[in-house]
Amino acid sequence: MAAAQDTAAFIYAGCSQTSYSPGSPYQLNVDSLLSSLTAAATSSFYINLTSSASVAGSLPTFGLFQCRGDLQPRECSACIRSALSKFSSLCPFAAGAAVQLDGCFLRYGNDAFVGKPDATVVYKKCGASSGSGQIGIRDAALSGLTGGGFGGYRAGASGYVQAVAQCVGDQTAKQCDDCLGAAVAQLKAACGYAVSGEAYLGKCFARFWCNGNGGVDIEAGNHHDDNDETGRTAAIIIALIAGVALLILFLSFVRKAGNPDKD
Repeated sequence: MAAAQDTAAFIYAGCSQTSYSPGSPYQLNVDSLLSSLTAAATSSFYINLTSSASVAGSLPTFGLFQCRGDLQPRECSACIRSALSKFSSLCPFAAGAAVQLDGCFLRYGNDAFVGKPDATVVYKKCGASSGSGQIGIRDAALSGLTGGGFGGYRAGASGYVQAVAQCVGDQTAKQCDDCLGAAVAQLKAACGYAVSGEAYLGKCFARFWCNGNGGVDIEAGNHHDDNDETGRTAAIIIALIAGVALLILFLSFVRKAGNPDKD
C-alpha cells in the first residue's frame, strides 16, 4: 500500500520583487482573480483567468492553477486553498507570485505568462543513493513520460522504478513534450543511482522513485519515504515575476535538512 499522500506539502514559492499598494486598483484585480480561481478549483483541475483592469490605466492580472491529474476533485480544491494561503505569508503584496505544492500549482501576475513555454529549472532534488545499478530501468521508466504528443498527466514504469509527470494545462502538446524532455534530462544528469528524484520546471514537473523505498504505487503518483521527508522541510525560491517589460528571474534559497542539487 502506498504511503499516505500530503498533497499540501510545500515544494517552492516564487515572489516578484515588485509589489502593489494595499487598497490599490491592482489589488482589487488580484483579489478578484484569486477568488475566482479558488472557486473554479471545486470543479476543474486546470483553468486560466484574467481579471480586467478595474480602472483605466491599471494593469490586468493573469492567473492559473493546475492540480495533479491523479487527485480527486475535493483534494484539488483543498490543495488550491492551501496554496492560496501561502501568498499572504510568503509573498505579501507581490505583483506576481507562484506556489507549488505537492498536489497543485497556483500562479498570478501581470506579465501575460499564460500559454508561454517555460523550461526554467525552478527546483530539483535527488534522494539517497542506492549504490546499485538501476540507471537502465530508471531511464526506461522516465522514457514513458516523454514523446507522447499529448499534454496532461503521464505515468511510466519499468521493473521496480515508477515515474510520473505533468505539464501545466496552458501548454501545447509540443511545449509539454519539450518541457518534460528537459525535466527528464535534469533527472538523468543529476540523480545517478538515487532511489528517487524530482525536477520542477516553469511549466512542468517529472519525478521517479523505486518501489520498496518508502512504500509507493503508480496510482498514487507520489513518493514519500523517511529520507525524503526529512530532506524537504522547506524550499523557498524568490522569483522576479515582474511587469510587462521585465524579465522573469528566479533567485533561490533553500531551507532544508538535506542538500539538494543546484543549477
